[in-house]
Amino acid sequence: MTEDLVRLLDGNTFVVSEASGDIDASPTIPTGLFSFDTRFLSKWLLSIDGDRLSALTVDDLEYFETRFFLVPAAATPADPKVSAIRERSIGGSFRERLTVVNHRSEPVDLRIRFEVASDFADLFEIKDVQEKKGQYYARVEDGCLRLGYRREAFQRETVVSSTEPARIDEHGLTYDVRIGPHGEWVTEIQVATLGVNGRGLRESLQGRPGRVKTEIRRDLDLWLAETPRLTCDSESLMMTYRRSLVDLAALRFTPLTGGGRSLPAAGLPWFMAIFGRDSIFTSLQALPFAPDLAATTLRLLTLVQGIVLDDFREEEPGKIMHELRYGETVGFEEQPHSPYFGSADATPLYVILLDEYERWTGDADAVRRLERSARAALDWIDEYGDIMGNGYIWYQRRNEQTGLDNQCWKDSWDAISYRDGRLPGLPRATCELQGYAYDAKIRGARLAREFWNDPAYADRLEREAADLKERFNRDFWVEDGEYYALAIDADGGQVDALSSNIGHLLWSGIVEASRAAKIAEHLLGPRLFSGWGVRTLAEGEARYNPLGYHVGTVWPFDNSFIAWGLRRYGFTQEAAHIAQGIIDAANYFDGRLPEAFAGHDRELTRYPVRYPTACSPQAWSTGTPLLLLRTMLGMEPRGEHLVTRPAVPRKVGRIELRNIPGRWGRADAFGCGRLD
Repeated sequence: MTEDLVRLLDGNTFVVSEASGDIDASPTIPTGLFSFDTRFLSKWLLSIDGDRLSALTVDDLEYFETRFFLVPAAATPADPKVSAIRERSIGGSFRERLTVVNHRSEPVDLRIRFEVASDFADLFEIKDVQEKKGQYYARVEDGCLRLGYRREAFQRETVVSSTEPARIDEHGLTYDVRIGPHGEWVTEIQVATLGVNGRGLRESLQGRPGRVKTEIRRDLDLWLAETPRLTCDSESLMMTYRRSLVDLAALRFTPLTGGGRSLPAAGLPWFMAIFGRDSIFTSLQALPFAPDLAATTLRLLTLVQGIVLDDFREEEPGKIMHELRYGETVGFEEQPHSPYFGSADATPLYVILLDEYERWTGDADAVRRLERSARAALDWIDEYGDIMGNGYIWYQRRNEQTGLDNQCWKDSWDAISYRDGRLPGLPRATCELQGYAYDAKIRGARLAREFWNDPAYADRLEREAADLKERFNRDFWVEDGEYYALAIDADGGQVDALSSNIGHLLWSGIVEASRAAKIAEHLLGPRLFSGWGVRTLAEGEARYNPLGYHVGTVWPFDNSFIAWGLRRYGFTQEAAHIAQGIIDAANYFDGRLPEAFAGHDRELTRYPVRYPTACSPQAWSTGTPLLLLRTMLGMEPRGEHLVTRPAVPRKVGRIELRNIPGRWGRADAFGCGRLD
């Protein structure tokens, strides 16, 4: 089961193993050592005298280190003669310190063996196993085991070395050791992940030397010291807050073009890469806590903003990328992610983040520096996003082989449906895309008027936003249900399923004030609200499935923006109710909110049911408690000041958040739970 796997990560490099520390990869269980979208270890098996080992306990110290306490599987559990401790860390490279302890009063001779292999699988190949097109090689040289893979100019190597002498062969390392009475034997093994350039030079894919544990620990301590300090009555919220900050630190990813700066990767294990949408949403959530993430996200997304028309990558001028990968299939254009631009929401969200970043930090220089890119993004909304020429953002993939069908945040194949379960044809215009477009135009107008010295452009954007809001409230409103349609189809018909997307409309501000109460009623009603959070699709819709990826599960990130939207329209009680549900759920996940969990009713299960293949940690789930804190405390920048309007659930009790960074320097916020 995936919940039994042990995960370590440091940016784009991560390792996933069994509870014993062993790695024995399969298509269904993504174990291995990965770096920059390639698996560098697919087998890492420890045995003592031919016996595999079983875990007594796993000490999950931090995201970058862990310890496994083991005994041979064949040993008598109550009286093992030997035991082993595997101390593992990751920091650009993979290190393991193995200690074998003799519990007997006489010496013992042991054969200790590591079986080692690498399939160098591209991350896209893990689930869909394909025959590799390059050549493997394995060599023993200079006291190391060197495993490699070469396909034309693409070459990767795994190099294994040991501090204690070993007999090394092409399949692993063997130690024949004698351990004295009640003694121990120790070795340290390092696994380096290398790329080989066209001149035959081997270098770390990180572009920098691997970091040791002390460096990562120091970096984490500095990160935590810079973030606001939370004190509150809710132990669950305290635990979840710290877990979120640590996981956000772990997910910081420094891309090859990042100049040493980091932004949030999307999630472990499948999405340890830059995702435009995910990085933007996470940066928005974390803005009051770690504003530098937003600055780096904006900078890096600007560097790879679309310039030309490219059907394979779905690139368009001004468009913000969806996903950037570095693996073999991308290098040989079997996948379009170099980068891939198949998302319709990242582009307006880019403008929203830029405006929110300036409002919070006062960084006017960034707004002026990114003016051309922001204008290009705003132009994309109407020039390329409006496929049908009717003033809405639509999507339809141009890459028919490997492109995404759904290019909104609910991007699984069956996520967008009519209430009777039919799937609409393409193109599609989902409701939240229009909300993002509206918000981007309103915010873009503020930037144009205050920073770009272009009041005429600001006036035009505001007129377009007002027109969009009027049309949207006419075309998307489902009269018989009194909610907004999930989408409209190519014929202008309403894709009339009731979904969580309507909460994003509140956040964007596109909802007509007279209709907001009905939207809030739906969001907290029994069809959408499970007791833990708002479901992605309402109970009773034909495709509703409480364990369906986007058709009935609860996504913490989704709920954080819904709560923020409810606060925007003055629904403080409802926002607090959602915040409390998510905080309660986090307690069952030891403070680490997963990507999604089941939409079963709270009264039925009594605890939130884990979604089987959810990413964890996952960036925008990690950001969820941060945005919920902002929402509960009602924190908003007003000029040069931080304004708070607390609306805290009674169960959370008193909240004190100190040292909040912003254009005001540092500030504090307080709230006391009074809402049931």
